[in-house]
Amino acid sequence: MFDGKLKALTFSYDDGVTQDKRLIELFNKYGLKATFNLNSELLGQPNSLIRDGVKINHTKNKAEDVKYIYEGHEVAAHTLTHPFLPELDESEVIREVEEDRLKLSELVGYEVQGLAYPGGGVNYDDRVASIIKNNTGIKYARTGDWTTSLEPWTDLYKYSGTLYHHVCWDEMLKMGEDFVSLKADSPKVFFIYGHAYEFDIFPERWARLEEFCKMISGRDDIFYGTNLEVLTMQNK
Repeated sequence: MFDGKLKALTFSYDDGVTQDKRLIELFNKYGLKATFNLNSELLGQPNSLIRDGVKINHTKNKAEDVKYIYEGHEVAAHTLTHPFLPELDESEVIREVEEDRLKLSELVGYEVQGLAYPGGGVNYDDRVASIIKNNTGIKYARTGDWTTSLEPWTDLYKYSGTLYHHVCWDEMLKMGEDFVSLKADSPKVFFIYGHAYEFDIFPERWARLEEFCKMISGRDDIFYGTNLEVLTMQNK
């Protein structure tokens, strides 16, 4: 149960980019919560990416701004420098994850407990998950996979989101409508993740995202929380 409710909605966004500010303003407007996964050694760095033939801004928020930008939401780890963790030895996996967690904890003023594995696709393996579980302060870790399942997570170090918004945009909108009308008889979690900069690839999606937020928010039978809040309530 999620604060007495059987349905929960949560979001997760990676990289700590400046577009997060616009996304947070939208979430705050509709009372939604998200987790933001940051690379502490990359904070403040300017950058751009080419996605779907479009050049988009990929500049990271400054370290000194992290606390106020993400206030009211959750900050989680994404490693120091965004490496492909399965290629690293054990000590380097621990360093990349735990030092990022500790630096972010200092920035936000509370203990960071979550992680999103960096990179797309298969971005972790059993060895990496075990190293992180047994050698860091991370309590849960999100993969780069998605399942379209609404079932609560079981393995907290290998959990996948319901949908990756950039890849499953139309499906996200349809599943959102279905989730609102769902009469749940057991706990269900709708977990959406991605990167805020991806909305700039197709700018009209900012408006469509607001329509989605308006449609799915303010429901008495849905709990709106960060990843950690949903997990904590799920496992009580």
